[in-house]
Amino acid sequence: MPVAISRDGVALSYQTRGRGEALVLLSGQANNHHWWDGVRTDFENDHLTITLDYRGTGASDKPDQPYSTRGFASDVIAVLDDLGVERAHVYGTSMGGRVAQWLAADHPDRVRSLVLGCTSPGGGHGLERDNAVRKSLAQPDRRAALQALLELMYTPGWLATHPGPHNTVGDPGMPAFARRRHLAASAGHDAWDALPGITAPTLVIHGTDDLLNPAANASLLAERVPGARMVLIAGARHAYFEEFRDFAGPVVLDFLAGLMHG
Repeated sequence: MPVAISRDGVALSYQTRGRGEALVLLSGQANNHHWWDGVRTDFENDHLTITLDYRGTGASDKPDQPYSTRGFASDVIAVLDDLGVERAHVYGTSMGGRVAQWLAADHPDRVRSLVLGCTSPGGGHGLERDNAVRKSLAQPDRRAALQALLELMYTPGWLATHPGPHNTVGDPGMPAFARRRHLAASAGHDAWDALPGITAPTLVIHGTDDLLNPAANASLLAERVPGARMVLIAGARHAYFEEFRDFAGPVVLDFLAGLMHG
């Protein structure tokens, strides 16, 4: 797989598939590019899809040093530079949506459009998950904690018919220190002051039943980013893009197509 080198010398593994205008797909916290495996083909007919393994995940380097969502955004620029891509559509979900906010704020000339999925502005303005959710994920029984995470990602009906393996519950090859670094990066995100400066056309999309990243964050983002549109998916949990693929995929594609043809 190709590798880009970040500004601080970290090797970043990235992947490309499809053809058309470039579309960067950014995965959630402590996950590698396989996060997108279930839906990536939906975008490949119209777009050159670009994913990467964040530092600390997949085939990328795993330095034991502080990570940040803003730093991850800089890593994405290194990948675009390596590919010779001047401007790309950016679709970030969960922590990837936090990274995408910094991409659009810090590098407006590189972002053609922005899709923010199941994410948050962070900081003092973002709405955090409640303590019951935190406790369910932190329980010492790892099997029970994994089940709790799956139930935050998907509805019971989906889980009953899709036993897995699931690519959205973490990179199994990550060292423990890298997981902690990712957690700190996501928790430390605060783009509130930068959001009004985003100039890229923006779509905010979120599941109404998302407790991992509460759905009220969608309204905060849509009101804060100038001209942003918002779509809420009734009944969807955190992994709306996979379980509600038949609705979410076309919504995003229609948004991107409107930009391309409008």
